[in-house]
Amino acid sequence: MNRKSKLLIMKIVSLFSVVRGYNIPIIVLAQYLSAIFILAPEKLAKNVILDVNLFLIVLASGLTIASGYIINSFYDSKKDLINRPNKSILDRLVSQQTKLRVYFTINFIVASLAFLISFRAFLFFSVYIFLIWFYSHKVKKILIVGNLMATFMAILPFFALLLYYKNFYEVIICHAIFLFLLLLIREIIKDLENIKGDLANDYKTIPILYGEITSKKIITFLTLLIIIPVYLLIEKFEIGNMDLYFYSCLIVLIFFLIYLWKSTTKVQILLLHNVLKFLIVGGVFCIALINPDALRHLGSMFSKNF
Repeated sequence: MNRKSKLLIMKIVSLFSVVRGYNIPIIVLAQYLSAIFILAPEKLAKNVILDVNLFLIVLASGLTIASGYIINSFYDSKKDLINRPNKSILDRLVSQQTKLRVYFTINFIVASLAFLISFRAFLFFSVYIFLIWFYSHKVKKILIVGNLMATFMAILPFFALLLYYKNFYEVIICHAIFLFLLLLIREIIKDLENIKGDLANDYKTIPILYGEITSKKIITFLTLLIIIPVYLLIEKFEIGNMDLYFYSCLIVLIFFLIYLWKSTTKVQILLLHNVLKFLIVGGVFCIALINPDALRHLGSMFSKNF
């Protein structure tokens, strides 16, 4: 293999790192499993999988998230050089100009795919793309608002499915609240992890303005708050064997809080971050444990009442 080929491969790997290509398949899987087991339980799995419009929504969502990572990397290049030097070196193999070209190309493809679905889908993804840019360019440095907006945008792809299936059962809202709280905790943990880079680049985060102790108190409060949607999901709704995931979640979060208050180094905070990633990814696979028959019954009751 000659030098030119090696450089091309390294640039492809670099671009894969920038768009965090390892995250996209998880998001795609989460959307399909949510559609099959939560949002459209009355339909056969085969029909859901072969739904062309759903495929286009999932594809557009994945591409939008990839373009979001690109623009985020573009604005955070200096911060990442401090917080993630090894990854940053790999990401810099692709020039900023190339990143922008890929970013605009992906967004054009997303807009085209969305237009094939419907004009409403086109508007939804256009707003989604704008919000990601606005967050990366302006909102990210704003105290608390940045955390809330990042968390909101992380669950927006699932709102696209909600709008498509027009399905707003209470059980789905509880799932959304649980995921929102878990992602918000992750955002604050990331702020604890990235203090050096955030401080050097004038980011207004909770750890920087109010200290690590206050950050840990907020994380503890949000973790305790998770008990409410978990209790409702286990006790009030029929979710099949997925209740095993939520029981396990509560046990893990107890140890998470204990370790949080003992953590003093970046390595320890990184471990906590990885625990939250594990819970989020584990939740994706555990969606398959939901009993769709119970949700079908819930759906028929909802239809009769409304």
